[in-house]
Amino acid sequence: MSKVAIVTGGTRGIGHAISVGLKAAGYTVAANYAGNTDAAARFEAETGIRVFRWNVADPEACAAGIAEVEAALGSVDVLVNNAGITRDATLHRMTYEQWSEVIRTDLDSMFCMTRPLIEGMRAREFGRIINISSINGQKGQAGQANYSAAKAGVIGFTKALAQENARKGVTVNCICPGYIDTDMVRAVPEKVLEAIIATIPVGRLGQPEEIASMVTYLASPEASFITGAVMTVNGAQYIANG
Repeated sequence: MSKVAIVTGGTRGIGHAISVGLKAAGYTVAANYAGNTDAAARFEAETGIRVFRWNVADPEACAAGIAEVEAALGSVDVLVNNAGITRDATLHRMTYEQWSEVIRTDLDSMFCMTRPLIEGMRAREFGRIINISSINGQKGQAGQANYSAAKAGVIGFTKALAQENARKGVTVNCICPGYIDTDMVRAVPEKVLEAIIATIPVGRLGQPEEIASMVTYLASPEASFITGAVMTVNGAQYIANG
């Protein structure tokens, strides 16, 4: 029987590529989504991957959604915490709702999704948790104090959880993508996009499939000695010290 993976935010952008990549690698994938029902329906029809709707910032919704997935597909072996939002503004103009909405979706979701699954993974002595952070969680970004704080928190969460579960066969790793060629990035003004690409030494945006291939590797048996790692995938735009 193939292993079961949940990908949050798994029907669009990077999440879409991760879901497809894991399916191609032999996993049974459940793709979570929040609200774009039309996009989710198209994704399911095109890929054959089942979709499940719940809010990753709501602990009760996460517990119920995970229970639905496990009833349909079996125990979850791989969790990819990919879902995230932005609500950009400089701090002196940012509202509390802009702050808290990003913190809830991008950081609280780490707890809401992982807590219902971690005990089962520990009991089975196998699990793969892969958290998607960001280059801006490593270096910060003007206009994104909320997003940068949340994504930096994801890194700390990853490192702590890795230490707690290493002896139980559960690995926990983090990927920090740079600027990736998704609809969201392509929506910025052309001159802004050109300026962004000019700061990337490889001279291009990353591709969603390049993040997906890293996720697939970290989920594999070959990555069993990698845990607590922060994988920087940004074309040398920002070189982290670990």
